[in-house]
Amino acid sequence: MDTVSQEQRSRNMAAIKAKNTKPELAVRRFLHAWGLRYRLHAAELPGKPDLVFRRRNAVVFVHGCFWHQCPYCQAGKRKVRSNTGYWHAKIERNKARDAATVKALKSGGWKVFVIWECQVADPPVLKRLSRALLRLKAAYSVSG
Repeated sequence: MDTVSQEQRSRNMAAIKAKNTKPELAVRRFLHAWGLRYRLHAAELPGKPDLVFRRRNAVVFVHGCFWHQCPYCQAGKRKVRSNTGYWHAKIERNKARDAATVKALKSGGWKVFVIWECQVADPPVLKRLSRALLRLKAAYSVSG
């Protein structure tokens, strides 16, 4: 049994964004400041990665801790208390879809990076991500 009305639940869920979230914007700003350039939400790739570095054959997903069950923080361990059957199944589907997406991208030759919402405020984690991306050789280079 849900603790709020169906209309209120619908408004709450509609307010949850899939693109341009605060954590995603923070990662984008950080990587851009490091000189990394990317494309956003490539619909032709499995899972529509948040950031796509085509020349480096790399993608970055910025996962929300609750929705994707972060292994690093409390939000990822939080359990729902209402309509548990629905939410448990939904989160399990999210995790299965994430695993299938990573597998498909890797089999297509992409390097896949996942950064969690709770890691966005941790500069050493973001620095490791940017260094890892910079170490990847560009698939081609433009010479003048």
